Amino acid sequence: MSNAIVKTDFNFPGQKSVYHGKVREVYDINDEYLVMIVSDRISAFDVVLPKGIPYKGQVLNQIAAKFLDATSDIVPNWKIATPDPMVTVGHKCEPFKVEMVIRGYLTGHAWREYRDGKRSLCGNAMPDGMIENQKFDKPLITPTTKADVGHDEDISREEILAQGLVSKEDYDLLEKYTFELFQRGTEMAAEKGLILVDTKYEFGKKDGKIFLIDEIHTPDSSRYFYAEGYEQRQAKGESQKQLSKEFVRQWLIENGFQGKDGQQVPEMSEAFIASVSERYIELYEKITGDQFIKADIENVAAHIEKNVTDYINSMK
Repeated sequence: MSNAIVKTDFNFPGQKSVYHGKVREVYDINDEYLVMIVSDRISAFDVVLPKGIPYKGQVLNQIAAKFLDATSDIVPNWKIATPDPMVTVGHKCEPFKVEMVIRGYLTGHAWREYRDGKRSLCGNAMPDGMIENQKFDKPLITPTTKADVGHDEDISREEILAQGLVSKEDYDLLEKYTFELFQRGTEMAAEKGLILVDTKYEFGKKDGKIFLIDEIHTPDSSRYFYAEGYEQRQAKGESQKQLSKEFVRQWLIENGFQGKDGQQVPEMSEAFIASVSERYIELYEKITGDQFIKADIENVAAHIEKNVTDYINSMK
């Protein structure tokens, strides 16, 4: 399990800079293209955990690529090619300073807020009498600010427009795209016996045009329930069976960690790391309907460097 890629430090042709995010390493090529390497790092509660999860980067990159291709008729996206199982090359866009979170069900952060007595989230009213994991009458868009470090913060449409973070014209389009992407993702999940519960989308602009950027419909950005047994579990007040990163969060909570000051990340055993890797592979196969083909993780950094360098040189 020691072959997880937790950090890269390449020097590609035309490279201007590199950004190390929570999970992704983004290389700027000639201020025109981005090389996004999806590492095997895993984050929860806005904290990067100390050990990587083998194959996680490949899972996320390949799910995102599949859904970007499947939604390109709704909104153009940044993806140009995937020259390596862990890499996407695409257009460099200027990101909007907000992330578009959309929720079809009362779960996760929304449920925790509701449980604590709040009946409004990002300007959306939530009716009394709801229970955890209940479906909303209509999906709610609950944007967050986009934080480079620390926690993203909930923000309403009105606050976004008042602060000038996004123009009204652009924001109306972002909302339209968000609803349409969520509808497409919901339909594709249903075909595989899953419920797309909530997710987030990031958008950017290039040459005055809005593009969908980053990942979509992956277990890092989305939550899925199994459709089979959903109603029965709700009726009995049982937890829903889900495919998402929530099980990692729950494990951390059970072991006394929620990202708060003074808390220590619990020890990640080899068995736990293996189980997380297996859950990511399970989600890949369940959501895509494809068998997961494990990439060779011997000398994976060398493979990435060669594949990306060859691709960049072919673009010239």
